[in-house]
Amino acid sequence: AYNLLWRKFSLANESMTATESTSKARIELPVETIKPLEPARAYPGALIVVEGIDGSGKSTQLYLLKRWLEIGGYRLHFTEWNSSPLVKSATRRGKQRRLLTPTTFSLLHAADFADRCERQILPLLHGGYLVLADRYIYTAFARDVARDCSPRWLRNLYRFAPVPDLTFYFRAPLDVAVNRIMSGRPKLKYYEAGMDLNLSLDRAESFRIFQGRILAQYDEMIESDHFVVMDGTLPVNKLQKQMRHIVKSSIDLSRFAPKKSARRPR
Repeated sequence: AYNLLWRKFSLANESMTATESTSKARIELPVETIKPLEPARAYPGALIVVEGIDGSGKSTQLYLLKRWLEIGGYRLHFTEWNSSPLVKSATRRGKQRRLLTPTTFSLLHAADFADRCERQILPLLHGGYLVLADRYIYTAFARDVARDCSPRWLRNLYRFAPVPDLTFYFRAPLDVAVNRIMSGRPKLKYYEAGMDLNLSLDRAESFRIFQGRILAQYDEMIESDHFVVMDGTLPVNKLQKQMRHIVKSSIDLSRFAPKKSARRPR
């Protein structure tokens, strides 16, 4: 995974090094010329992704979808952001010592994703599984750009990632999402609150500003990356009903049904 990441990192930087070395100012490719990833599926599986800011309700909805499919006996695999054992310890040490810059933080998450992509996501897609991902590359595109990383660099870095069949974007107003997080956690963590960006001396206010930046980045990707927007303020059961309907109408679930019965879940 590290070798793959380094190759992607090197290629992403080759086109930028010459111009960046001649000027201290950041040179960005205009947003309209940054092309979204396009599907290039050569596998029988399918990939469903949920995205959204913290407190949007996405993880709850994906868990309910996962349980519904598991009860039906469907072949599936669940993966979540920042969960590779290969990278976890390095990320934890960097956070504890507050050593992570926006670029190193981004690269650690990319290494984590590359490892999971090579060892879990791609093999299972090729094996005919339905893969459910709690956060995907769009989390990097939103969070890392909010930390002032280059959108062009990030798109190049994650170019190897398979494109989801469905990307659910759970959108909740900033105040609603932030209040959900603040009411459920005794203390916000340093990087979680965006304290490394010097947005505010108050951790809660820094978190609010940081989440607002991330929300703005997600909103910019709605059309270009074909997000299915879900209203994160709706009741849990109503949202889940909508999500199941969209999944059933967009993906042929019989491909992932038990061998003896290709029935669809009710």
